[in-house]
Amino acid sequence: MANKSKTIATALAVWVVVALVALLAGCGRCSNEARPAANSTAATEFATMIRGKVTTDAMMAHLTKLQEIANANNGTRAVGTPGYDASVDYVVETLHKNGFDVQTPEFSARVFHAEKGSLTVGDLTTEARALEYSRSAPDGVTGPLLFAPEGDSPGCTPGDYDRLPVQGAVVVVGRGACQFAQKEDAAAQRGAVALIVVDNVDEQSMGGTLGANTDVKIPVVSVTRSVGYQLRSKSGPATVKLNAETKSFKARNVIAQTKTGSASDVVMAGAHLDSVPEGPGINDNGSGVAAVLETAVQLGNSPQVHNAVRFAFWGAEELGLIGSRNYVESLDLEGLKNIALYLNFDMLASPNPGYFTYDGDQSLPLDQRGQPVVPEGSAGIERMLVNYLKLSGKTAQDTSFDGRSDYDGFTLAGIPSGGLFAGAEAKKSDEQAKLWGGTANEPFDPNYHQKGDTLEHIDRTALGIQGGGVAYAVALYAQDIGGRNGVPAMADRTRHVLVKP
Repeated sequence: MANKSKTIATALAVWVVVALVALLAGCGRCSNEARPAANSTAATEFATMIRGKVTTDAMMAHLTKLQEIANANNGTRAVGTPGYDASVDYVVETLHKNGFDVQTPEFSARVFHAEKGSLTVGDLTTEARALEYSRSAPDGVTGPLLFAPEGDSPGCTPGDYDRLPVQGAVVVVGRGACQFAQKEDAAAQRGAVALIVVDNVDEQSMGGTLGANTDVKIPVVSVTRSVGYQLRSKSGPATVKLNAETKSFKARNVIAQTKTGSASDVVMAGAHLDSVPEGPGINDNGSGVAAVLETAVQLGNSPQVHNAVRFAFWGAEELGLIGSRNYVESLDLEGLKNIALYLNFDMLASPNPGYFTYDGDQSLPLDQRGQPVVPEGSAGIERMLVNYLKLSGKTAQDTSFDGRSDYDGFTLAGIPSGGLFAGAEAKKSDEQAKLWGGTANEPFDPNYHQKGDTLEHIDRTALGIQGGGVAYAVALYAQDIGGRNGVPAMADRTRHVLVKP
């Protein structure tokens, strides 16, 4: 894989400019009426040039530094640890060296710590891992074991428990379909004393978060899929024990903007800088950080561009998108309108990679949650990224705007958004393995949220292609946000000021 990435990078530098110019030249006469736009052919050539400068080796050098930071700080770069502070310092230092004015706005966050929990049912006693921000139950809570109904809404609403004896019960639900906080709230409203979430993998419990601002009422733990199967054969009372606490602290985002380009048509690109406590987070999300950071380095602090570019490195994404949401909440209506679009890059180099674009055109089928609200202009961003991947030899598939990454605050505020994604804990299908290579029926990233998310498991080919896509997208929109794949002009932008919960 390592050698193939160099071949791909070289090939792209030679022929992507020709192919992309041919593909996008039809937009050369397109423009947003409210402002002059760069010729699309010129924008494509500029984007291809910047993409060629963002090399796999350069991104790997950033990842190596992040791995070294984790190694020196107990194997983690999580918010609230010295590893995160060192990661912030590295990004700030790199940007300063390249002439950027850098801001590190501070925000409040909460960090959760829990000892190993346990679940006992009859003769079975097993480890039960706390979900972040769970209530503590050091002396244990006990109740009859009750399984939530399966289907389109497995324990997502109180109505899912109609005609079930939930009062005083320990409820078991499957992972997926809605956020953990919704499952907790539904069970707690019906009187459950604890909630057990069954993971969708056997290897180990992956955990998750209930959200830093959620009013959690009961203990919530997770168990592996195999333990979930065992529970179905058990009867009698279940006891959940958990010793946990939540502490408040301060954390920082990193923000840097080019000194050139229109400040009322800002192209914003972001990646979360923190890892989970369990590991160094080199794919999740060192890969996004490396691509965005190297794009900033190669674009420079004063490029000859039409639109300013703002780079963001978010804190506390793994605690519930706190840093990015705090940033969006800090902006007034004018500040929100000045951001023309937001590009999000989270997990670009998964070991068994996929090539996903966020579903800006809403072509995915409806699920039980319905379709998320995606702002006007997001479809154009998706089309542009799909075209880029096609010319890089990869057929893109959609991934939902499901609220799991830092685009969420931006889309809620009405800012057109898009990005690339290589896959997380979901398993690659047979069809996807034929399409992209790799191993079917295995996770895109088997190290997701684990200590194995290290430098040695980075897929260099995926990093080269998708990291190059970061550079290409940023540089293209820095020159031209008009045309079929563009976003609304200032006069046509609708934005929503977000209120802090």
